[in-house]
Amino acid sequence: MAWNKPGGSSGRSPRSGGNGGLGGLFDKLPDFGGGGANPLRWAGIALALWLAFNCFVLVAEQERGVVLRFGLFARIMQPGPNLKLPWPIESVTKVKATQISNYEDRVPVLTRDENIVEVAINVQYRVSDPQLYLFGTRDGDEVLKQAALSTVREQVGRSDLDTVLGAREQLAVSARDRLQKSLDAYRTGLLVTELNLPDARPPQQVKPAFDDVNSAQQDKERLISEARADAAKIVPEARGQAARVRTVAEGYKTAEIARATGDAQRFSLLVQQYKAAPEVTRKRLWLETVQDVLARNRKIVGGDGRQLIWAPMEGAAKPGSPAPAASSSLVSPVVEAVTQDGSTRSGRSGRAAGREETVR
Repeated sequence: MAWNKPGGSSGRSPRSGGNGGLGGLFDKLPDFGGGGANPLRWAGIALALWLAFNCFVLVAEQERGVVLRFGLFARIMQPGPNLKLPWPIESVTKVKATQISNYEDRVPVLTRDENIVEVAINVQYRVSDPQLYLFGTRDGDEVLKQAALSTVREQVGRSDLDTVLGAREQLAVSARDRLQKSLDAYRTGLLVTELNLPDARPPQQVKPAFDDVNSAQQDKERLISEARADAAKIVPEARGQAARVRTVAEGYKTAEIARATGDAQRFSLLVQQYKAAPEVTRKRLWLETVQDVLARNRKIVGGDGRQLIWAPMEGAAKPGSPAPAASSSLVSPVVEAVTQDGSTRSGRSGRAAGREETVR
């Protein structure tokens, strides 16, 4: 028989079945007032559900939970399921601690050499201390923006224009360190992960003049590179030539020393031979001298075999060089007659004069 018809066997609704379901749990709650539709009963159910949901807190991986107990900081909740006392005893504020935030801006800055340049700022940061981020200062993000602008102006104001335009890496590193110190002093709870100065350009009013300056700077660097390339090519060649000259000089030095040493030894041996046989040595020296002189000069040999007529000419040819013309070489010869006994007789012989007339 249906449960809602008179005379039913149980007289109960399906929610209050005898097998102890959810309806049985509600039936076990205190019945204040004796009626099934008592408001206090449903208020108790709602209070129990509210307490269950209010005491359970799920913190995401990129978040941290700041727990306040009666408005005073109590602890930090780590990622995962957490429990807390119900409100108003404890309250939780979630902070995205691992999320990287970004701040970009472009500001005009005055350099040390009194030039105005527009510098682009890019700051990446995150929350390092949730407690300080919430309660250390009124607005940590706004404080970071103002501190970043102040730091960049300070660092750029200490540098000249060429450094700002062409060498900003070291400038960005020093600005990041300075900004982090400022944030720590202001108790913002923020950590600067990166600070870049990606661009720096002059104002539009003076951009053509700055372009000319940059072009001149590039020409300067190009000329310096070409000069270094030429130096890298010429210097090794000069060093090679110097080494070759040194080698030739060393060879010449060795040869001259060896020649001088040989001459000295030869003279010593000649002295010994002269002491042993003076006449023979003297005759041999005379013959060697005459042979050397005749080999280096023009000579005229007479018809008779008793004397040798030697005629050294002005501008006599050196060994290995072409002989001068006959017309110029036979002009005014100085004739010396060398006899067999080694004596000489100077003068102009008739035969030599006759030959001179014949040549003319």
